[in-house]
Amino acid sequence: MKKLPIKGTRWLKTIHLVTVCMWVGGAASLLLILFLSRPASGDELYGINLAMKMVDDFAIIPGALGNICVGIIYGIWTKWGFFRHRWITAKWIMTIVQALFGTFFLGPWLNSNVAIAARLRDAAFTDPQFLYNQQMNSIFGIIQLSLLLLMVWISVFKPWKSKKHTSKAG
Repeated sequence: MKKLPIKGTRWLKTIHLVTVCMWVGGAASLLLILFLSRPASGDELYGINLAMKMVDDFAIIPGALGNICVGIIYGIWTKWGFFRHRWITAKWIMTIVQALFGTFFLGPWLNSNVAIAARLRDAAFTDPQFLYNQQMNSIFGIIQLSLLLLMVWISVFKPWKSKKHTSKAG
């Protein structure tokens, strides 16, 4: 299959960096909102959760999907491939696992809390389901962000790179 020219590869890398920033920045933003907000009313609680949903819908989800799409393009139309290096394989596994976990757990917990806060307002502060969802998003949100940062580190340092692929320039 024909490979992308250097200009196309640079555009692809630019898109990759933007989508990484969206995903990592969105995850960090959600955690900051979650841990630093102190809503005084049910209306504020609803507003905070709605804002978190907007970050999820317009930064995290497009960032994650963008990374998957860019990864597929990288795998097919560049020299990097899908499994040529162990560090790329590790990033693929982490990306897919995190996207699936976000889709089936983190996102639904967040969306559920928006609905609960909209319906219950002040009573949401003590609602068992709301509190459970919030706790799960706190715990697994930290794990998710940590794994995303690990993936950034892997991209920069490229560990597990075999000797035949290393260069003195790095």
